Amino acid sequence: MARKQFRFFPQKFGFFPYIWLIYLVFPILNLQGYSGFKLMAGYALVLLFLVTYRQLYWTEGKPYSAWLGLQMLIIVVLFIGFSPFNLYMAFFTSNFIGWYTDSRSFGRALTIFTALLASMFLLSLVRYQSMDILFMLPFLMMMLVTPFGIRSINRRRSLERELDEAKERIKEMVKREERMRIARDLHDTMGHTLSLITLKSQLVEKLVLKNPERAQAEAREIERTSRAALRQVRELVSEMRAVSVAEELAGAEEMLRSAEIALEVEGEVALPGVSDLTQNILSLCIKEGVTNIVKHSHADWCRISITMTAGEVQIAVEDNGIGVEACGSESADRRDGNGMKGMGERLALIDGSLTLAQRPGGGTRLTVVIPRVVKDGKDGETA
Repeated sequence: MARKQFRFFPQKFGFFPYIWLIYLVFPILNLQGYSGFKLMAGYALVLLFLVTYRQLYWTEGKPYSAWLGLQMLIIVVLFIGFSPFNLYMAFFTSNFIGWYTDSRSFGRALTIFTALLASMFLLSLVRYQSMDILFMLPFLMMMLVTPFGIRSINRRRSLERELDEAKERIKEMVKREERMRIARDLHDTMGHTLSLITLKSQLVEKLVLKNPERAQAEAREIERTSRAALRQVRELVSEMRAVSVAEELAGAEEMLRSAEIALEVEGEVALPGVSDLTQNILSLCIKEGVTNIVKHSHADWCRISITMTAGEVQIAVEDNGIGVEACGSESADRRDGNGMKGMGERLALIDGSLTLAQRPGGGTRLTVVIPRVVKDGKDGETA
């Protein structure tokens, strides 16, 4: 069984928790001038404060409140027993109070915190009887306001996350509903027709020796029925919603923005005169190209160029990343992986082609070319 890797802070917070550790230098500096047992006790309290700081990133519920209470207690002890300037450590606690999502817990923690700050400030005025203590007052006000700002930011992030999840659920529901509609339409459209063809085929088999003329007539009827069924299927497929290039570019922009990659789009995104089937295939190619950029390129810029001429449509997806030649084993994935192979197979349906090459100046360029006039198929229908 694999061991879980130890982490000092949750990975989702990045370097943010480590930046706050810089401020622990100040309570350590405030311990200078002490010696013996008191100095060791001071170092122990700062170390315990560090433990509470770490645990508050990992816990929730009652344990979270317990660690937060212990942190407040350590600040009080360091304030009374060592230096009044240890009161600035309350900025740590102020930040963590803002993490409460429950209004009652937030209000209770903020009330206790406010009472402690007020008590320590008044105590410092009485003990030191110096106007220098008044310089703490603006910082105390900031400590009391900070929890509201932190809570507002966390609430907004939570709402954005819920909105993204809701969007994904809606997309899945739309896809499921579309599949169910197609299944119902296919059943209603084709069920009766296929049953009729089956019965007529059985009848032809019986009549082929007894009554050849009638058998031929029934065979012609089967042909007419099958052609009608083929037209119905094509009409059904044509009604299926295809993703246009313009819609896919909007999705690509959202994906690249999430990966902190800037996007430039050049050309006519509407592709007038290009069929829905062709636009759907081009959209899938753009999606695959953008996904490869996000996964492999290490780029911070991407450009999608659309060029239309009298004879063809060309779409180029390029980036300023490390380039396909520098990807090592990933290069083979980008050139010969299932995604590239699938793109080639889809483009072959509309006589299109693709190339993946190193971009001049660094990066990768994926080029997709399709003819604007598609050859007729054997059955006389347009491909």
